[in-house]
Amino acid sequence: MPDRRLQLLVPSISVDSSVTHFQKASPFGTSYSSSSLIESEIHDDKPEDGKHQSFTVSYLINSFGFSPQLALSLSKKRGVHFNSPKQPDLVIKLLRDYGFSDTHVSEIVKKRPDLLSYNAQETIMPKLEFFTSVGIRGTALADIISGNPKFLTFSLEENLRPCYGIIRSLPILDKMAGLVLSKLYQGFTVTAPLLSNIAPNIAFLKAVQVPESSVNLYLSITLFAVSRETHKFKENVERVISMGISPSSSSFMKALYVISAVDELKWVQRMEVYKTTFSWTEDDFFLAFRKNPMFMGMSEKMVLSKIDFLVKRMGWEPALVGASPSVLTYSLEKWTIPRCSVIRVLLLKGLIMKGEYSLGGTVTTSKSYFLDRFVIRYQEQVPELLNIFQGKMSLADVGLGFEETGETT
Repeated sequence: MPDRRLQLLVPSISVDSSVTHFQKASPFGTSYSSSSLIESEIHDDKPEDGKHQSFTVSYLINSFGFSPQLALSLSKKRGVHFNSPKQPDLVIKLLRDYGFSDTHVSEIVKKRPDLLSYNAQETIMPKLEFFTSVGIRGTALADIISGNPKFLTFSLEENLRPCYGIIRSLPILDKMAGLVLSKLYQGFTVTAPLLSNIAPNIAFLKAVQVPESSVNLYLSITLFAVSRETHKFKENVERVISMGISPSSSSFMKALYVISAVDELKWVQRMEVYKTTFSWTEDDFFLAFRKNPMFMGMSEKMVLSKIDFLVKRMGWEPALVGASPSVLTYSLEKWTIPRCSVIRVLLLKGLIMKGEYSLGGTVTTSKSYFLDRFVIRYQEQVPELLNIFQGKMSLADVGLGFEETGETT
């Protein structure tokens, strides 16, 4: 499924859930007014700019509910100064008009407070109109911009539009081109000359017998790898081949993405961590990598937290987890824990036995199979199972839990 592949191969956008939801006075509801109490808490070490600095900080506090410390830090971060609410109010109103929520706007200001000083109509709106014209609008647009507000600082004519034109010329569905463009900017600076490497690099992939169907399937989600300078790209392709992954393999493009995204130091560090954790030899490591390269694209902390859960909470041996590297590529909170919670409930209630489920059967099977096999079949005996599977309830909500015994009991 394309959505699933995007989640695996491209870093997903996230919004900090701790963002304040405009609990203070907002430009959308009431007019701006400064607070003498807030003013007294602000200390500026630039006396000549003190008036503007003080107003800027007060605005950030009253408009977004930021703490005085955060507001002062943001105002200094990029030298943000304004002496009236007119300009920032226009920017915020424009974002709201395009469907941005209070949370989206607050997140943007936290990352790029200087955007409040931009000309809303001349600088920001053309970029929003561009994304809307290529099919990204509403919540999708708000998620992308709040995830990477730097989009609003790029030149439309010298960067965004030329890059989009190059992507449109590739064998990518038209409806995917805008999304691919937005994903590209998350990890590195994208320019039209950089994207011009794609055509010769695709030609090289075909020359080493990577199937055209494989190139087309993964192109939209591995453009980062395929847009590398041609000499570096060829080195990465040859490195993947040297690891024993055939160009005709379905894992080849995934491996190429990981090799391109992970620098040498991180690669060595991660390999050593996993060799130690799973008692792997180097051959064992490369066997796992050939099965599913994507686990090497994730941080050690993320992977080790998944291993810790599967071993200590579910009782699976480290060697078993290591032999099934695909289980490490799923979201722990949104995918693995809900499924394991269902299994745990069924075990504790005596509805299934240990031999009736497996690591792969629990984590990697399709949603429909897992629902039929472990949820719907027992829903009459345990009505809460569907909510547990959907993540709406935890084991604690039904008076149960996981035991850190190293065994599932």
